[in-house]
Amino acid sequence: KGFIEWFVELKESGPGQYDPFFDYLANDADRSELKYFIKQEFCGEIGFDDLVALTQVRFPEQAKLELARNFWDEQGQGKREDIHGPLYVTMAHEMGVHDTRESELLWETLAVANILTGLACNRRYAWHSLGAMSVLELTSPTRASRVAKGLDRIGASASACRYFELHTVVDVEQWKCWLAEVIVPLLAENPDVAVPLAEGALLRLNSGARLIRKYRTVLNLDVRLAAPAYSKVG
Repeated sequence: KGFIEWFVELKESGPGQYDPFFDYLANDADRSELKYFIKQEFCGEIGFDDLVALTQVRFPEQAKLELARNFWDEQGQGKREDIHGPLYVTMAHEMGVHDTRESELLWETLAVANILTGLACNRRYAWHSLGAMSVLELTSPTRASRVAKGLDRIGASASACRYFELHTVVDVEQWKCWLAEVIVPLLAENPDVAVPLAEGALLRLNSGARLIRKYRTVLNLDVRLAAPAYSKVG
Protein backbone atom coordinates (compact mmCIF):
# COMPACT_ATOMS: atom_id res chain seq x y z
CA LYS A 1 0.00 0.00 0.00
CA GLY A 2 2.80 2.39 0.84
CA PHE A 3 4.56 1.70 -2.44
CA ILE A 4 1.40 2.30 -4.48
CA GLU A 5 0.82 5.59 -2.68
CA TRP A 6 4.40 6.63 -3.42
CA PHE A 7 4.13 5.63 -7.08
CA VAL A 8 0.83 7.46 -7.64
CA GLU A 9 2.25 10.57 -5.97
CA LEU A 10 4.89 10.72 -8.72
CA LYS A 11 2.18 12.27 -10.90
CA GLU A 12 2.14 15.31 -8.64
CA SER A 13 5.67 15.59 -7.28
CA GLY A 14 7.86 13.41 -9.50
CA PRO A 15 10.76 14.92 -11.50
CA GLY A 16 9.52 17.22 -14.25
CA GLN A 17 5.86 17.09 -13.28
CA TYR A 18 3.84 20.28 -13.73
CA ASP A 19 6.80 22.05 -15.23
CA PRO A 20 5.57 25.44 -16.48
CA PHE A 21 7.07 24.63 -19.87
CA PHE A 22 3.92 22.71 -20.78
CA ASP A 23 1.67 25.56 -19.75
CA TYR A 24 3.77 27.72 -22.06
CA LEU A 25 3.20 25.27 -24.92
CA ALA A 26 -0.53 25.37 -24.25
CA ASN A 27 -0.98 29.12 -23.98
CA ASP A 28 1.87 31.06 -25.55
CA ALA A 29 4.26 29.07 -27.73
CA ASP A 30 4.28 30.10 -31.39
CA ARG A 31 4.21 27.65 -34.28
CA SER A 32 7.99 27.51 -34.62
CA GLU A 33 8.43 26.68 -30.92
CA LEU A 34 5.79 23.96 -31.06
CA LYS A 35 7.41 22.61 -34.22
CA TYR A 36 10.78 22.45 -32.47
CA PHE A 37 9.23 20.56 -29.57
CA ILE A 38 7.45 18.13 -31.91
CA LYS A 39 10.63 17.60 -33.94
CA GLN A 40 12.57 16.51 -30.91
CA GLU A 41 9.75 14.40 -29.52
CA PHE A 42 8.93 12.82 -32.89
CA CYS A 43 12.47 11.80 -33.72
CA GLY A 44 13.04 10.40 -30.25
CA GLU A 45 9.69 8.62 -30.13
CA ILE A 46 9.68 4.91 -29.40
CA GLY A 47 6.31 3.33 -30.14
CA PHE A 48 4.61 2.42 -26.89
CA ASP A 49 3.19 -0.68 -28.54
CA ASP A 50 6.69 -1.94 -29.31
CA LEU A 51 7.81 -1.33 -25.74
CA VAL A 52 4.81 -3.29 -24.47
CA ALA A 53 5.49 -6.17 -26.85
CA LEU A 54 9.16 -6.39 -25.86
CA THR A 55 8.50 -6.12 -22.13
CA GLN A 56 5.68 -8.62 -21.70
CA VAL A 57 7.66 -11.67 -22.80
CA ARG A 58 7.07 -14.49 -20.26
CA PHE A 59 5.20 -12.21 -17.86
CA PRO A 60 2.61 -13.82 -15.55
CA GLU A 61 -0.70 -14.51 -17.26
CA GLN A 62 -2.79 -11.74 -15.67
CA ALA A 63 -0.20 -9.07 -16.42
CA LYS A 64 0.30 -10.39 -19.94
CA LEU A 65 -3.44 -10.19 -20.65
CA GLU A 66 -3.65 -6.56 -19.53
CA LEU A 67 -0.60 -5.60 -21.57
CA ALA A 68 -2.17 -7.37 -24.55
CA ARG A 69 -5.28 -5.22 -24.15
CA ASN A 70 -3.06 -2.16 -24.04
CA PHE A 71 -1.24 -3.28 -27.20
CA TRP A 72 -4.59 -3.75 -28.96
CA ASP A 73 -5.65 -0.23 -27.96
CA GLU A 74 -2.39 1.09 -29.42
CA GLN A 75 -3.36 -0.70 -32.66
CA GLY A 76 -6.67 1.14 -32.79
CA GLN A 77 -8.48 -2.07 -31.83
CA GLY A 78 -8.01 -3.23 -35.40
CA LYS A 79 -9.07 0.01 -37.12
CA ARG A 80 -6.29 1.32 -39.34
CA GLU A 81 -7.40 4.94 -38.97
CA ASP A 82 -7.18 4.71 -35.16
CA ILE A 83 -3.69 3.18 -34.83
CA HIS A 84 -1.76 5.50 -32.53
CA GLY A 85 1.54 5.46 -34.41
CA PRO A 86 0.16 6.82 -37.71
CA LEU A 87 -1.87 9.42 -35.80
CA TYR A 88 1.39 10.69 -34.33
CA VAL A 89 3.04 10.75 -37.76
CA THR A 90 0.09 12.67 -39.23
CA MET A 91 0.46 15.33 -36.54
CA ALA A 92 4.22 15.62 -37.05
CA HIS A 93 3.96 15.89 -40.81
CA GLU A 94 1.33 18.62 -40.60
CA MET A 95 3.76 20.56 -38.39
CA GLY A 96 6.40 20.18 -41.10
CA VAL A 97 8.42 17.58 -39.22
CA HIS A 98 9.80 14.67 -41.23
CA ASP A 99 13.18 12.99 -41.05
CA THR A 100 15.68 15.05 -39.08
CA ARG A 101 19.44 14.99 -39.30
CA GLU A 102 21.06 13.43 -36.27
CA SER A 103 23.06 16.62 -35.70
CA GLU A 104 19.79 18.47 -35.01
CA LEU A 105 18.71 16.12 -32.24
CA LEU A 106 19.45 16.89 -28.62
CA TRP A 107 21.41 14.19 -26.82
CA GLU A 108 18.82 14.50 -24.05
CA THR A 109 16.13 13.48 -26.57
CA LEU A 110 18.10 10.42 -27.60
CA ALA A 111 18.76 9.55 -23.95
CA VAL A 112 15.04 9.33 -23.21
CA ALA A 113 14.51 7.02 -26.18
CA ASN A 114 17.58 4.94 -25.38
CA ILE A 115 16.53 4.39 -21.76
CA LEU A 116 13.13 3.08 -22.79
CA THR A 117 14.53 0.91 -25.57
CA GLY A 118 17.40 -0.43 -23.48
CA LEU A 119 15.17 -1.46 -20.60
CA ALA A 120 12.62 -3.14 -22.88
CA CYS A 121 15.20 -5.04 -24.94
CA ASN A 122 17.15 -6.47 -22.01
CA ARG A 123 15.29 -9.15 -20.06
CA ARG A 124 17.42 -8.37 -17.03
CA TYR A 125 15.53 -5.07 -16.81
CA ALA A 126 12.00 -6.27 -17.55
CA TRP A 127 10.62 -4.94 -14.25
CA HIS A 128 12.46 -1.66 -14.76
CA SER A 129 10.84 -1.38 -18.18
CA LEU A 130 7.43 -2.01 -16.67
CA GLY A 131 8.07 0.75 -14.13
CA ALA A 132 9.12 3.20 -16.84
CA MET A 133 6.07 2.44 -18.99
CA SER A 134 3.73 2.53 -16.00
CA VAL A 135 4.86 6.00 -15.01
CA LEU A 136 4.27 7.15 -18.59
CA GLU A 137 0.69 5.92 -18.41
CA LEU A 138 0.30 7.70 -15.07
CA THR A 139 1.74 11.07 -16.05
CA SER A 140 1.10 11.52 -19.77
CA PRO A 141 -2.54 12.77 -19.72
CA THR A 142 -1.64 16.15 -18.16
CA ARG A 143 1.20 16.72 -20.59
CA ALA A 144 -0.83 15.52 -23.58
CA SER A 145 -3.66 17.92 -22.75
CA ARG A 146 -1.29 20.90 -22.79
CA VAL A 147 0.25 19.96 -26.13
CA ALA A 148 -3.20 19.36 -27.64
CA LYS A 149 -4.32 22.79 -26.48
CA GLY A 150 -1.24 24.42 -27.99
CA LEU A 151 -1.73 22.70 -31.34
CA ASP A 152 -5.38 23.70 -31.43
CA ARG A 153 -4.50 27.29 -30.53
CA ILE A 154 -2.15 27.69 -33.50
CA GLY A 155 -4.75 26.28 -35.89
CA ALA A 156 -3.65 22.68 -36.30
CA SER A 157 -6.28 20.42 -37.85
CA ALA A 158 -8.50 18.11 -35.83
CA SER A 159 -6.56 15.11 -37.16
CA ALA A 160 -3.28 16.65 -36.03
CA CYS A 161 -4.63 17.29 -32.53
CA ARG A 162 -6.23 13.88 -32.22
CA TYR A 163 -3.18 11.93 -31.05
CA PHE A 164 -2.68 14.08 -27.95
CA GLU A 165 -6.40 14.54 -27.32
CA LEU A 166 -6.82 10.77 -27.39
CA HIS A 167 -4.11 10.27 -24.79
CA THR A 168 -5.68 12.73 -22.36
CA VAL A 169 -8.51 10.22 -21.99
CA VAL A 170 -7.18 6.78 -22.93
CA ASP A 171 -4.12 6.87 -20.70
CA VAL A 172 -6.20 7.66 -17.63
CA GLU A 173 -8.18 4.45 -18.06
CA GLN A 174 -5.12 2.45 -19.07
CA TRP A 175 -3.27 3.50 -15.94
CA LYS A 176 -6.16 2.34 -13.75
CA CYS A 177 -6.08 -1.04 -15.48
CA TRP A 178 -2.29 -1.33 -15.24
CA LEU A 179 -2.46 -0.58 -11.53
CA ALA A 180 -5.25 -3.06 -10.78
CA GLU A 181 -4.31 -5.85 -13.19
CA VAL A 182 -0.52 -5.63 -13.44
CA ILE A 183 1.25 -3.73 -10.66
CA VAL A 184 -0.81 -4.73 -7.62
CA PRO A 185 -0.91 -8.48 -8.47
CA LEU A 186 2.82 -8.55 -9.22
CA LEU A 187 3.64 -6.83 -5.94
CA ALA A 188 1.30 -9.15 -4.03
CA GLU A 189 3.13 -12.15 -5.45
CA ASN A 190 6.64 -10.73 -5.06
CA PRO A 191 7.12 -7.48 -3.08
CA ASP A 192 10.76 -7.29 -4.21
CA VAL A 193 9.49 -6.19 -7.64
CA ALA A 194 8.83 -2.76 -6.06
CA VAL A 195 12.53 -1.84 -6.25
CA PRO A 196 13.02 -2.21 -10.03
CA LEU A 197 9.57 -0.73 -10.69
CA ALA A 198 10.58 2.37 -8.74
CA GLU A 199 14.01 2.56 -10.37
CA GLY A 200 12.50 2.28 -13.86
CA ALA A 201 9.95 4.98 -13.13
CA LEU A 202 12.59 7.36 -11.78
CA LEU A 203 14.97 6.68 -14.67
CA ARG A 204 12.23 7.75 -17.10
CA LEU A 205 11.06 10.75 -15.10
CA ASN A 206 14.57 12.06 -14.47
CA SER A 207 15.58 11.73 -18.12
CA GLY A 208 12.37 13.50 -19.12
CA ALA A 209 12.94 16.30 -16.62
CA ARG A 210 16.46 16.79 -17.96
CA LEU A 211 15.05 17.10 -21.48
CA ILE A 212 12.47 19.65 -20.35
CA ARG A 213 15.22 21.76 -18.79
CA LYS A 214 17.06 21.60 -22.10
CA TYR A 215 13.98 22.77 -24.00
CA ARG A 216 13.69 25.74 -21.67
CA THR A 217 17.34 26.66 -22.26
CA VAL A 218 17.28 26.25 -26.04
CA LEU A 219 14.11 28.32 -26.38
CA ASN A 220 15.32 30.96 -23.88
CA LEU A 221 12.28 30.52 -21.69
CA ASP A 222 13.62 30.49 -18.14
CA VAL A 223 13.00 34.18 -17.45
CA ARG A 224 9.45 34.06 -18.80
CA LEU A 225 8.66 30.81 -17.02
CA ALA A 226 9.80 32.27 -13.71
CA ALA A 227 6.81 34.64 -13.77
CA PRO A 228 3.96 33.96 -11.32
CA ALA A 229 1.62 33.07 -14.20
CA TYR A 230 3.63 29.88 -14.73
CA SER A 231 3.78 28.71 -11.13
CA LYS A 232 1.94 25.49 -12.00
CA VAL A 233 0.36 23.93 -15.05
CA GLY A 234 -3.39 24.43 -15.03
